[in-house]
Amino acid sequence: MQQIISLLVENKPGSLMRIVGLISARGWNIDSLTVARTLDASLSRMTLAVDVDPNLRSQVVKQMNKLINVLQATDLTDGPAVTREMILMRVRAPQESRTAILKEAEIFGARVVDSSIEGFALEATGETEKLEEFAGIMRSYGDIEISRSGSVTLSLEAKKLRLSAPIAKSVQEKVEEKVR
Repeated sequence: MQQIISLLVENKPGSLMRIVGLISARGWNIDSLTVARTLDASLSRMTLAVDVDPNLRSQVVKQMNKLINVLQATDLTDGPAVTREMILMRVRAPQESRTAILKEAEIFGARVVDSSIEGFALEATGETEKLEEFAGIMRSYGDIEISRSGSVTLSLEAKKLRLSAPIAKSVQEKVEEKVR
């Protein structure tokens, strides 16, 4: 079962390596991974979609919270949240199909970002299932090439957000604190 995990991490070299290493060492598969800085340049927000047994879901979050550079790990799988993904798609199609392609793109809320003699480059955002359906429809018009962003999820729960930067601690202090 796919589990969506949101991580608030220190924006430092090696943070991503530790997280991915923990997941791969346990034999779990990452379906999607997105990372970007927050408003505070010293912090990043990471969204992971991990294929894990439902019985191990709480273990995944607990182990993430133990990692150095991870300030907060939260399971967003069942809670109220908004999930979006972006898809860029190049559709190569004959001239007579172009009007139909543009109508389908409008129905799915996609926009044309480039047009050429060969076809269109389209951009769409939405839930993964919606984008899968959009790609399937576009395949019927001709050759397509796709690039996807991966899921980005935002919790809708009313909880206190971490707005201040973490207190600077040495790596040794953090290790000692987690061992206690």
